[in-house]
Amino acid sequence: MNSRHYGTGATRLTWGTRLLRVGCAFTYRAEVPTPAVFLVRPLWSADVRLSHEHLDVKPDVSMRHHLDLYGNRSTRVVLPPGLSTVHYSAWVDVPDKTEDVDDTVPETLPDGLPDDVLLYTLPSRYCVSDVLGDEAWSRFGAHPPGYGRVREICRHVHESLSFGYGTSTALSTAADVNAAGFGVCRDFAHLAISFCRALNIPARYVFGYLPDLDVPPDGAPMDFAAWMEVWLGDRWWTFDPRNNVPRKGRVVIGRGRDAADVAMVTTFGGPVLESMVVQAEEDLAPSWR
Repeated sequence: MNSRHYGTGATRLTWGTRLLRVGCAFTYRAEVPTPAVFLVRPLWSADVRLSHEHLDVKPDVSMRHHLDLYGNRSTRVVLPPGLSTVHYSAWVDVPDKTEDVDDTVPETLPDGLPDDVLLYTLPSRYCVSDVLGDEAWSRFGAHPPGYGRVREICRHVHESLSFGYGTSTALSTAADVNAAGFGVCRDFAHLAISFCRALNIPARYVFGYLPDLDVPPDGAPMDFAAWMEVWLGDRWWTFDPRNNVPRKGRVVIGRGRDAADVAMVTTFGGPVLESMVVQAEEDLAPSWR
């Protein structure tokens, strides 16, 4: 295990790191040339280091990389008629520690929020905080403001929704999922985000790779994961209403108002998705070492 050091003097922090192998593969069948945008490459950060990234499309097509409105690393391609496979892989070095937790962090009143954070207090396509406002205030309005109130929102969402593939659709809003009581990880995030925004707490949608590091595997095929980040005090904090426990190894791919902003694939046409495979696991013996 590697060791990493940040800070100086009394504030110096030390933790080990873990090496992950992450990636995915999509196979599409298109009838005509079809423009598409793929969002599968992780974001760089102070805590996360990427190496040996590889993205290719078979058959060969040109790729255009760009940063979207939210700073996510998007790739544009045109899928040719017939079968196409888009494959991404990378090694990622992540801290061997869970995300930060601090029950003492306060909320920030709207007037004190940074200009670029204020956006995340507003309703969006799936996070209908205006529709869920009355319920949010009745359930959580009397709870002391701060980190603990957001944790209570996550606890409620975690316990009130049952996870199940196929229980929601691409049209399901947080209000729909709240009424049905079922959803997938993106729905858990959408509902918790909606409750936060209804209380004037900025919250944004996050998705990425989440390996089973130091937790029992759930037995389901690996998939992309969704969680949220909430602005408290003077920074963003990670919360995960789906799992509702701090986790190790989160690798962020995209951030936005909700899943409409950060779909892993956007196609401008009607290609058929024939298969999707996602990989996120610890690699103790990488081939390049």
